[in-house]
Amino acid sequence: MTWGRRAWRLVEAARALDVLLTRRGEARAILVDCRTPMNYAMVAPVHAALAADTRVRVYVTSTESPARIREIYRAAPPETIRITPRQAACLRFDAYLAADLLWAKLPRGTRRIQMFHGVGGKFSHDYDSPSSSMRRWDQLWFVNRRRMRNFIASGAIDAGSPAARLIGMPKVDCLVQGTLNRDEILTGLRLDPERPTVLYAPTWTRTSSLNVMGIDVIDALLARSWNVVVKLHDRSWDPRPFYSGGIDWPARLRHLLAGRAGRVAIGADICPYLAAADAMITDHSSAGFEYLLLDRPLVRIHLPELLRTTHTSPEYVSLLAEASTSVETAEAAVDAVDAGLADPMERSAARRAVAEELFYRPGTATARALDELYRLIELAPPERLTHGSRAARGAPVLA
Repeated sequence: MTWGRRAWRLVEAARALDVLLTRRGEARAILVDCRTPMNYAMVAPVHAALAADTRVRVYVTSTESPARIREIYRAAPPETIRITPRQAACLRFDAYLAADLLWAKLPRGTRRIQMFHGVGGKFSHDYDSPSSSMRRWDQLWFVNRRRMRNFIASGAIDAGSPAARLIGMPKVDCLVQGTLNRDEILTGLRLDPERPTVLYAPTWTRTSSLNVMGIDVIDALLARSWNVVVKLHDRSWDPRPFYSGGIDWPARLRHLLAGRAGRVAIGADICPYLAAADAMITDHSSAGFEYLLLDRPLVRIHLPELLRTTHTSPEYVSLLAEASTSVETAEAAVDAVDAGLADPMERSAARRAVAEELFYRPGTATARALDELYRLIELAPPERLTHGSRAARGAPVLA
C-alpha cells in the first residue's frame, strides 16, 4: 500500500471518529453552497422541506462569492443560517448540496451532492459531457437519462456508478403540479391578466440575443397589445463585459419599459414567470426547455455565434429547434409569437416529446431528492414524507 493511500485511510478513520464523537442523536447538519440566486432556486424546494424538520439544521454559504451571500439567498427562509467559507471549514456537515461546480473546503468531511442547474447543454464540456472526472461526488442527481449517459460516455463517471441517481429537477415540480396561479402572478406584477403575456428570457454572455437585438425585440413586443415580462439571466445583471457585454441592463430596461405594459422580473426563480406567460421568446437557455413543460408556444432566436461561444452541444440545439419556432430577427420573433398565440397547439407534440426526454418524472422530483438525501444522512424521513406510494414518486435509479 502506498504512503498516500495509508494517509487517506487515516483521514477517513479520523473523520469517522469525528462523526461518532460529535453526532447527537438524530441531529443533522447540511451545507448548501451556491454561486448565484438562480443556483439557490434549484435547491429551494429541497431546502423548504428540510426547514420544516427540526432535526435538520441547514446552513448556506457561497464559496465563490461570500460577499454576496445575502443577495444569493434572499429567497431563503428567514431562519436560514448564513456562514462564510472559513466558518464552514471549521464545522462538520452530514451532507453538502451544490447546484453548480463548487467545492467548499471541508476538512472534517461530508457527503457531497451535485444537483446541477439547468438542461440547456451550454458549456457542455463542464456540465453535460465533462472532460474531467466527477468521481469525487458522492451523488450526482441527474435531471434526465440523457445527461447520465453523456457522463458515462465521456468517462466522467463509471457505468453502474452508485453515485449516479436519476432524480429530475425539483425546481420545475411546481410547473406541473398546478400550484402557480397565472392571474395572481400578473396582478402582482401590476399587469392586466386579460391581456396575452409574452415572456422574453434570453441567456447571458455578450453574444446573447439580449446584446444582439434585445432592445428591438422588447420594443416590438411592447408595440402590440400584450403584456411583456423580461427575465434577465442572473449573469446579465453583472456589469462586467464577459457576462453582460458591459451594459447596465436593469437600468436600460427600466427606462425602456417606463409607463408601458412591461416589467423586468426580479425574482431569481423563473417558474412563476413561465407560468404567467402565454408565449415565450428565448435564444438558448435552460428556461426555454423548462417552458416546454407547460406546452405553450416557444420562439427561439437562432444565433450561431452564441452557440459557438457557449460551447453548446449540437444535440441540445436540435432538441430546442424541434420544439420551437426558430427565427433570426426581432421582427420575425414577434411575428412568430403572434402566430403561436393564434394557434397555440402547433408543435404541441414536439414540445411534449422534448420535455419528456429532458425532465425525469416532473412534479415528483423533490420527493425523490428528499428520499435520497435522508438515506444519505442516515435519518428516517418525517412521517409527512412517507405518506403515499414510493412507486408513484419513483425510486431513484442508478446508472
